[in-house]
Amino acid sequence: MFKTRITEMFGVKYPVICGAMMWLCTPKLCAAISNAGGIGNITAGNWNTEDDFRNAIKETRKLTDKPFFVGITILPSVRISPEHHKMYVKVCAEEQVAGIEVSGSPLDKGIGPEAVETLKKAGVKMFHKVGAVRHAVHAEKAGYDGIYAAGIEEGGHPLNDDVTTMILTPRITESVKIPVVTVGGISDGRSVAAALTLGAEGVMMATRFIATKDCVCHDNIKQELIRRQENDTTLFGKSIGLQGRALKNKNIADILAVEAKGGGLEELIPLMSGERINKSWETGDVEYAPLMVGQSIGFVRDIPTIQELLDRMAKEAVEQLEKTSKKLHA
Repeated sequence: MFKTRITEMFGVKYPVICGAMMWLCTPKLCAAISNAGGIGNITAGNWNTEDDFRNAIKETRKLTDKPFFVGITILPSVRISPEHHKMYVKVCAEEQVAGIEVSGSPLDKGIGPEAVETLKKAGVKMFHKVGAVRHAVHAEKAGYDGIYAAGIEEGGHPLNDDVTTMILTPRITESVKIPVVTVGGISDGRSVAAALTLGAEGVMMATRFIATKDCVCHDNIKQELIRRQENDTTLFGKSIGLQGRALKNKNIADILAVEAKGGGLEELIPLMSGERINKSWETGDVEYAPLMVGQSIGFVRDIPTIQELLDRMAKEAVEQLEKTSKKLHA
C-alpha cells in the first residue's frame, strides 16, 4: 500500500514510527507497533544499567521479529549521565538494532564523532529529531541516515524556534537529501496524507499511541486524552532553556507560576522530575505531573488496539489522497 524511503529502508508495511516516550515505550508497546506494521520504539532512558537496557532489547526481540527503534535523548538530566549516553550507543551497536532516534544534542557533539562511526559500522540507522533547517543540515553532514522534522505542535521538547509542522517539513525536505519524517500533530490518516504531500517519507507519532489498549498506562490518562482538545496543551520551561509541551493541569500551572516569578532550577526540578511523570502514568493522576503530549490530542477519540489504529490510519490516508487527487481532476 505504501512505498516510501522509510518502508524500503526498514522493510515495513506502514511508514509510521513511534517516538520516544519515557516510561511508556516498553518492549510490550514497541513490539505491538512493529508487529502491526509500523516501527516501535524502546526509550533508553527507562533503564539505568547496561544489563537492564540490553535485556530490554532482547525482551523486545522475543516479542517481535520486526525492526524497531531505540530513543536516546541527549539533554541535561539529574538521573541520566553522559556515561549513560555512551552506554546506550555501545549497546545499540552491539545488539545491531534497526535504528535510533536521537533528541537533543546530535551524536557527534553530545558524545563524539566516534559514536556515529560505531553505529554506522554496526548498520544502525541514525535519525535526529530537529526543529530547524540548520540542525537538519548539520545532521546530514555528520552522517545521519534520516531526519525527524519536529514542529512546535509536538509533545515533549519542541525547539524554541517555534516553527510549525506545515512549514518545517517542506523546508527540511528541500534542504537535505536524506529521508525526512514528519513529527508534530500526527494522529490519524489525514495527517499522514498531509505529511506525505509535504514531501515526508513517513511520520513519527507518540501521543496517539498512549490512548491505545496496548499502552501500559492508567486508563484515567487515556480517558483524559479523549476528553481534552487541541488547545489543552501549553508550553513551559522557556525560562530554563528547556522548552516543553504538556497537558494543561495543576502541575503545569505550578511550573508556570514559578517561572513567572523568576524561580530557578531548584524550585522547578521537583515539579518536572521523571519520577513524578512515572507516578502519574501508573496512578492515573492527571494533575500531578507534566504529561508531555502534543496538540494532536484533538484527534484522540477512542482507545483502539495498535493494529486497529495503524490499519485505520493507512485506510484513511489512502482515502484522503484519493479525494485530493479527484479535486485536481474535477
